[in-house]
Amino acid sequence: MKVLQLIDSLNPGGAERVAVTFANALQGKILGSYLCTTREEGLLKTNIDKKVGYLFLNKKRSLDLDAVLYLKRFVKKENIDIIHAHTTSYFLATLLKVIYPKIQIIWHEHQGNRVLTSRLQNLTLFICSFFFTKILTVSTALEKWCIEILGTNEVYYLPNFVSVCSPILAAQQQENTVICVANLKVPKNHLNLLKAFALVHDEYPDWRLNLVGKDYKDSYSKALHAFVEEQHLQDCITFSGSVNTARKMMGTAKIGVLSSDAEGLPMVLLEYGAAGLAVVATRVGHCEEVISTFGKTVQPKDENALAKALKYYIFNKSASEKDAAAYSLHIVKNYSKEAVLPKLLNYYIK
Repeated sequence: MKVLQLIDSLNPGGAERVAVTFANALQGKILGSYLCTTREEGLLKTNIDKKVGYLFLNKKRSLDLDAVLYLKRFVKKENIDIIHAHTTSYFLATLLKVIYPKIQIIWHEHQGNRVLTSRLQNLTLFICSFFFTKILTVSTALEKWCIEILGTNEVYYLPNFVSVCSPILAAQQQENTVICVANLKVPKNHLNLLKAFALVHDEYPDWRLNLVGKDYKDSYSKALHAFVEEQHLQDCITFSGSVNTARKMMGTAKIGVLSSDAEGLPMVLLEYGAAGLAVVATRVGHCEEVISTFGKTVQPKDENALAKALKYYIFNKSASEKDAAAYSLHIVKNYSKEAVLPKLLNYYIK
């Protein structure tokens, strides 16, 4: 069996990290593991295992027939059996299916806020779904939505997984830093986090907040920077942008946070666990299920509750270290490659 992970870019993001993680993890487990990025490359390219077959299409527009034909030639040459299409790359995969019916398409949905939309708002996806062999989702809510709205017969929930060998204990971390790894866009609600951290800063001025993720320089971003300036928080809040060293940055922090209004199963929550962080997140998607009793979860859009949870871990150092260590073990046991990869392989062959 040969499988190609299809993704629109390799810029650091949840779905992109999943595609790279899957391609790397499958290397040596199946006959051939491949990854194709359709529109642009990015920082995650350096994370791809050298043994993984790689293709960059340089697709210029939604309906790019040259890109479709190029992908078809590659798939035929390599005798690839399955296209594992992540998020919006399903459209290109469907076009390939039309001219090369032999290929199987497994669509992987990562966008948790999809459940708030209707079939009419997803008409292109609905039509394409009749060409999918299976759908994998990162939450049971998305699984239910796909079953009710789309035209694919087989839909399954598959948790994300992170590549870890062993837990990294919180005792190795040194700096008084809260880290949030999420691109600056809706529905991550960084403004809610900034408001919460302003409350934290009033009591703990020696703590810092590091925002790691792509800055699109749009109205969302401008509102965040404006708030930081208005509250005079420039010295304690850092906008690190899109980096390829997010995991390394996590290792220098003590708390990982996510303040989203909607999610599926955020890859970054698993990475926080792999890095040995105490974790605080909003109760959206599968965040509460992933964190379980090993961290703090709060209602979305509530900066006071978010600030209270952050201050709990800042004030209670022993509780922070205890929960971080327990959460790390929990991630290794339930969301590691060893725990999830057999399920993925089963979906490929069943």
